[in-house]
Amino acid sequence: QVHLVEFVGVLVQAGRSLRLSCAASGRSSNIGAMGWFRQAPRAEREFVASISWSGGTTYYTDSVKGRFAISRDNVKKILYLKISSLKPEDTAVYYCAARRNVVCTVNLSEYDYWGQGTKVTVSS
Repeated sequence: QVHLVEFVGVLVQAGRSLRLSCAASGRSSNIGAMGWFRQAPRAEREFVASISWSGGTTYYTDSVKGRFAISRDNVKKILYLKISSLKPEDTAVYYCAARRNVVCTVNLSEYDYWGQGTKVTVSS
């Protein structure tokens, strides 16, 4: 079993940068590709970014390309998401996810483990 924990929610001004972290615990062999999803108020949970086990492959949804950067530290078992130039529309609960397969995927249903979510509020 893998347990994922994101850091507590934050309130940030638009235009600032933020780095989200997600700590994984459990058997390393069960942690393959990882990803970030987000769910805005009154919206469906959506894919944001994914990274392969090696870190060599990353995927981003079009709306965040150039502003978001996903990375991971496999020794510390931490997943990161750097968000630059924050916008009010980035306000959402952000979830980290992991799957046993090492290959990236954008599909929510293909992830095996989920964090509890961390709320990010961007003020204008």
